[in-house]
Amino acid sequence: MRFFPYEEAYENQREAMDRIYNGLSRGQDVLFEGACGTGKTLSALVPALEYAREADKTVVITTSVHQQMRQFVHEARQITKQEPIRAVVFRGKSSMCHIEVDYEECQVLRDNTYDLVDAERDRNQLERRQQELLEASQEGDERATEARSAVMDELDSLEEQVESLEEQNTCEYYYENLTADTDEFFGWLYEDVRTPDEIYEHAGEQGFCGYELLKEGIEGVDLVVCNYHHLLDPAIREQFFRWLGREPDDVITVFDEAHNVEGSAREHATKTLTENTLDAALDELKDSDDLRAEQADNVIRTFRDALVETYEDAFGFGGREGVDENWNDIAIANEEGRDDLTRAFLQSYTGRGIDEDVKSARKLGRELDEEYEEAYKSGESSTRQECQTLAAARFLESWMADGTELGKYPVVSVRRNEGTGEVYGRAELYTCIPREVTGELFEEVHATVLMSATLRPFDVFEDVLGLESPVTLAYGLQFPPENRRTYAVGTPPLFASDREDPEVQEAVADALADAAEFTPGNTLAFFPSYGEAERYHGHLQSSIQPENLYLDQAGTSAEELRQSFVDDDGGVLLTSLWGTLSEGVSFDGDDASTVAVVGVPYPHLDDRSEAVQEAYDVAFGGRTGVDDAGWRYAVEIPTIRKTRQALGRVLRSPEDVGVRILLDARYTAEKERDLGKYSVRDAFPAEEREEMLDVDPEKLKFAMLNFYTDHDAYDGAPPTP
Repeated sequence: MRFFPYEEAYENQREAMDRIYNGLSRGQDVLFEGACGTGKTLSALVPALEYAREADKTVVITTSVHQQMRQFVHEARQITKQEPIRAVVFRGKSSMCHIEVDYEECQVLRDNTYDLVDAERDRNQLERRQQELLEASQEGDERATEARSAVMDELDSLEEQVESLEEQNTCEYYYENLTADTDEFFGWLYEDVRTPDEIYEHAGEQGFCGYELLKEGIEGVDLVVCNYHHLLDPAIREQFFRWLGREPDDVITVFDEAHNVEGSAREHATKTLTENTLDAALDELKDSDDLRAEQADNVIRTFRDALVETYEDAFGFGGREGVDENWNDIAIANEEGRDDLTRAFLQSYTGRGIDEDVKSARKLGRELDEEYEEAYKSGESSTRQECQTLAAARFLESWMADGTELGKYPVVSVRRNEGTGEVYGRAELYTCIPREVTGELFEEVHATVLMSATLRPFDVFEDVLGLESPVTLAYGLQFPPENRRTYAVGTPPLFASDREDPEVQEAVADALADAAEFTPGNTLAFFPSYGEAERYHGHLQSSIQPENLYLDQAGTSAEELRQSFVDDDGGVLLTSLWGTLSEGVSFDGDDASTVAVVGVPYPHLDDRSEAVQEAYDVAFGGRTGVDDAGWRYAVEIPTIRKTRQALGRVLRSPEDVGVRILLDARYTAEKERDLGKYSVRDAFPAEEREEMLDVDPEKLKFAMLNFYTDHDAYDGAPPTP
């Protein structure tokens, strides 16, 4: 408990800390589900820090949600007041660079600056040496005179080297890091837990590069707070552990909001190549007189033309005109054999062999890339040019080698350039099974704690992420059960085919209007999409004052909308369950009293989703014996997790009183038998199902009136049904 910063632990919190500590001491991964109020952050962080202190390890805690990052900083600061720890909050270079250059340019500037400072140090050392020899020779030491002559020759050479390096591109901020006294900065850094913004500002005031100092200061710390990509991207992870000065087995990782790891890992493993990159590679090859340029041009041009042919053939009447600024997928997969793009590529290609041409393109690309780096390093170029030939060759190699592998799904997408209005395409090798990324991570680190309010069912989570025999623990809401009600309302099921039905819309809108009217405060409503939220925003305008209706739309600031809503009393906010307000955002106290999830908000089911389902069916169906494993693993369970996240936006403290509404007959026990496989009630954990009370739509207002009246929640006389 030396790292626990408060007087008392929550109910079950000490038990959770004990179990997590024991798991870490055995090198086991831990799956930890805890509802709001269980103190998940400290329950994981405290035992991780304790074990790390005993076993000489470093704790890395990571999240994909900005609000949680702030929570980590707060908790770490509280811990340091009781038990001193060295903690660093790490953020990517792009948001901390004072001169706003990309990663490749930064690397060259860094190397150049280091070479310059190194040469200046050598020069200064020789300056001192020649001065010592001069004094000795003036005293009659002939050997010193001879030695000084040799030193002067070397000094002249170094002067020329320094002058040459001074003409190259360097970074003045990194120069200060290497030449000035940074002890004061590191003293300030370790006094408290500093945010990246604070580091950026403090370093900038002193002319330092805060990002590079952070990389230097991260070695040997007790705790690092960072984003997912520092761990999920294999290349970044390798560098990150090097900066930590740790082998992977000396690192304990803690993932918060871990239900998001599946999607994030899939994104990190996916590879893309745009038509623009292919065109740039061909332009690059035009200027090369290398014999390999012809072979590289042949294979890259053929793939580029096949890409254009594939999406052009897919356009129906008016299809091109309907392309907007967002990437739109075109189905190219075939049930048998290779996809349409690969077929077009193979049919059009002529030459000595695709593999040979791609190999030539890669070798030439690497040499060109080295030339670009040298040109930038020497100052011949003001920017560090990216080698497009190398990028194209690497992608083509993966496309041909991995395109038929289980879990790899080839996709072609198109979009319209906002500036020119031209349509262009993109090839993508989409990764369906995230354990290809996460399995390697979990295997190489000492142990991992994955925590969230919505991880169950644990066996599915283990399968998808590639975990082996983890410790599992789950704790429900610790707040008084009498302060909440969860109603499953039997409105008509909002199947996609029924959403346009006026009678269905009327039933749903009437139930929502009743929920808002009988809520003493604000009501938060989540829908399957922004389009559905907008639809019911229109329906509710006849029963709710327009100034009390808030619609979350693309292009509007979610935070500004949230603030306006929480400042209201009697407001109704309509948003998408798949938007930014469904998790990581709290509506505490009087911010919102009622939350409603309308329908079963399955995500848009496109070809990618079907590819994930098929991959999961093959990967998990036979092994687990689960019927329709693809649908259950890839669609139903993630949707219910998101639904549970949305329900958790209210009731954030023991004093809160509120109602949670599931507005669709598929949630009810009454219709469970009638709806069969379409019922989703069984997808919720058992203790949450026990709290769900079936209510007929016309009786919802009476149930809410009774509940809120029992808690004396109305300000004045309650509404009359």
